[in-house]
Amino acid sequence: MHLAETILAAAAAITGAAATYQKMDGFGFSLAFQRANLITNMSDKTKQRELLDLLFNRTTGAGFSILRNGIGSSPNSNSDFMNTIAPNNPGGPAATPQYQWDGKDSGQLWVSQQAVSLYGVKTIYANAWSAPGYMKTNNRDTNGGSLCGVPGASCASGDWRQAYANYLVAYINLYAAAGVPISHVGFLNEPDYSASYASMQANGQQAADFIKILHAALEAANLTSSLGIACCDSMGWGNQANMVNAIRSANAEPFLKAVTSHTYTGGPSGAMNTRVPVWLSEQCDLNGGWTTGWYANGGAGEGLTWANNIYTAVVNNNVSGYLYWEGVQWPNPNTNEKLIRVDNQTNTYEVSRRLWAFANWSRYVRPGAVRVGVSGGGNGLRTAAFRNEDGTIAVVAISASGSAANVNVKISGGEGAAAVQAFVSDGTRSCAATDATLGQDGIISGSVAARSITTFFILPAGGKQGR
Repeated sequence: MHLAETILAAAAAITGAAATYQKMDGFGFSLAFQRANLITNMSDKTKQRELLDLLFNRTTGAGFSILRNGIGSSPNSNSDFMNTIAPNNPGGPAATPQYQWDGKDSGQLWVSQQAVSLYGVKTIYANAWSAPGYMKTNNRDTNGGSLCGVPGASCASGDWRQAYANYLVAYINLYAAAGVPISHVGFLNEPDYSASYASMQANGQQAADFIKILHAALEAANLTSSLGIACCDSMGWGNQANMVNAIRSANAEPFLKAVTSHTYTGGPSGAMNTRVPVWLSEQCDLNGGWTTGWYANGGAGEGLTWANNIYTAVVNNNVSGYLYWEGVQWPNPNTNEKLIRVDNQTNTYEVSRRLWAFANWSRYVRPGAVRVGVSGGGNGLRTAAFRNEDGTIAVVAISASGSAANVNVKISGGEGAAAVQAFVSDGTRSCAATDATLGQDGIISGSVAARSITTFFILPAGGKQGR
């Protein structure tokens, strides 16, 4: 296997063997809780397309490759709740449900169709915050409660585990019929938290119990070749690690396609104890006031902060998939939980520089890329390298320094480089082209601007050339 090695040092090239690490699934965002409607309801269709491009286009936008949708559980769409496809109790777990499909799914279906057909997105993560209320111990989809039938959760109405699995399969089939193949399905969101909106609690043992039932249902529906289960979107890394250990102990890990975690009660703290790809499936700044800035004082919502957050997850904790919370959201609350602020009343939008921090990763580190080792460095740079499936190589360099650094990059192994492009995001540039040269000795020379993220995108000699 040909490996890429980056050598980033001022005026010096270093060579050596490169190790390989995790395979990347990609980068993405969510449109749950009716946020997708902000795109579908944009009356100016030119601006509607601009929003789609900002999220998915690999030339003019972030080039996101993962879309996380919410599977609704609420009996209506009041407030920003996500409506269920089975609002009425059919009379018991064994009764035939009467599914009600509005063909919109809070705007998520249309955006998903555009993502798949226009931009080639292949990773659609459908995630349920809760089962419908009548399937749960508290008889409501809000305020926690557990799925009837999992260990320790019995209900007078009976065991609803199989009915919930069938419900998720029905949702998947509705999307497939509309031209959107779902790649990952999740049945929990923040199971360690009881919320006033859709929420359902579970521990690792209960999750493992349902994983086996859901996998059997997917297998019976001939879906397992194209789709897998993701679990469990815990509030924080620590609880997710505990759930993973319980899932492993129950021999349910082989039925998982991804392990998913949030960061609200604790961020990544070492590689997860699993053989399954790990996603940081939700992270954002919920507290800081809305900012479009790149860097001022290292604030939680700044673009450079997010370039570094991604680095920490991917390089220090072997995360394979990294998702921001919401791609778009209305102006209120005036926080940084979204990448783009959209106002349907004025038909306007505003883009944060966090989006461009993602672009420097997502445009060039594509699904299937393998992270490879780097050596050298210095000058306050954080560096990472990836070999894409088509042979192209992405070298990401982040500078926390107040001054620019000259760098050299050399590929170790393989056929060397045929050409190089470089792209920078900082306080004035949004994943914009910048200078880089390929010398006759095969060494790539360039510069990493002060407090920037710069990506060197390298086309291999004798290989496929294109994005």
